[in-house]
Amino acid sequence: MTRIKSLRWWIAGLLAFATTLSYLDRQTLSVAITDIQKHIPVSDQQYALLQMLFLLAYTVMYAGGGKIADALGTRLGYTAMILWWSAATVLHGLVSGVFGFGVARFLLGLGEGGGYPCASKAISEWFPPEDRSIAFGMNNIGSCLGAVIAPPLIAMLVLDLNWRWAFVITGGIGIVWAIVWWLFYDLPERQRLISAQELEHIQASLGRGARRTLAANEPRIAWTALFKYRQTWALMSAKFFSDAAWYFFVFWLPKYLGDVRHLNIAQIGYYAWIPFAVAGFGAFGGGWLSSSLIRRHLSINLSRKIAMGLSAAILPVSLLITASPLRLTIVFFSMALFGHQSWSTNLQTLAADIFPSSVVGSVAGLMGALGSFGGVLFGLLVGLVLAHLHSYSWLFIVAGLCHPLSFLLILLLIPHIQPVVQGKIAA
Repeated sequence: MTRIKSLRWWIAGLLAFATTLSYLDRQTLSVAITDIQKHIPVSDQQYALLQMLFLLAYTVMYAGGGKIADALGTRLGYTAMILWWSAATVLHGLVSGVFGFGVARFLLGLGEGGGYPCASKAISEWFPPEDRSIAFGMNNIGSCLGAVIAPPLIAMLVLDLNWRWAFVITGGIGIVWAIVWWLFYDLPERQRLISAQELEHIQASLGRGARRTLAANEPRIAWTALFKYRQTWALMSAKFFSDAAWYFFVFWLPKYLGDVRHLNIAQIGYYAWIPFAVAGFGAFGGGWLSSSLIRRHLSINLSRKIAMGLSAAILPVSLLITASPLRLTIVFFSMALFGHQSWSTNLQTLAADIFPSSVVGSVAGLMGALGSFGGVLFGLLVGLVLAHLHSYSWLFIVAGLCHPLSFLLILLLIPHIQPVVQGKIAA
């Protein structure tokens, strides 16, 4: 049988493609809404409610999806998740009213909420510590790529076909991916396409042999017991604050450019993709930096924290956005998104560094749920501030300080990054 060299990087590519699809699916409504409104009346208030339904379901399933991933296993769990959200995407193209969109939007959030926990679990199963942050970086690049390609691709589908086909085609691509994942993915020790050298390297680096020895050696941690670990609270809190800033940048960039900089739709389309493209380099750069430091024989603790500290230090440039000319505004937006994706890559990696793979999906799910909830609360804050102060200045100040605050929480609550052992950090 032919073996595939460096099989784990092919798996990382599959994960990145799935993340691209998730961002593509969630943005199809945003891009197509103008054309949809020509056929189905959707008010601004109803559109806002549709997005809230997605984010609410996304928040809930982020935590539940991690538990499902750990219970079903990565292969079945991720297959089920993407089949669910792809079917929900197709459903958008079949509805006839706002209520139908609400149902489809909620179901889409439920499916996509389990995506990142499943990806985190797969990376923890296949990647040694020195490669892990690069794998997470590749996965995060998928989110940036999805945000970049969604507007032109969806617009092309709507213009060449119609808005219903845009949902059907993007959802159909996800169904094909799920089939490929089911046929291709398995644990390293069960994967028939892996080379003996790569399997030996993975097992040696992760400190495990066959799956039967892993089951005996890995600490068993109940889902409810995760809340007893200060490391869990550190990761959740850091995700809460930093993702709040991320959702603010993502959701409000186009509106800020229109409301404050007075750009029309064509001009927004011309500028708005740039920060997301730069963010992709941040996702890869943050993973490369910490992995490079580990290969230079720095400890995992020092390597991750150097990368995270540098990433967090970039975000305060957002304080300069409102006082800068347009071109510099785009530069500072790009720097902020670059810094966040570099930060996020390493923050997600900490879950796999600290917790056994049997619960990595659950930990990643809890982190994502708090991150999404942070986005919900920040969104409410944005509405209040703009309604009363009519200014974005304070919002960019708060967003720029979220990451430094998150980094301080990591330093205080996780003084040394090591695997947990019975509720304590291993010496």
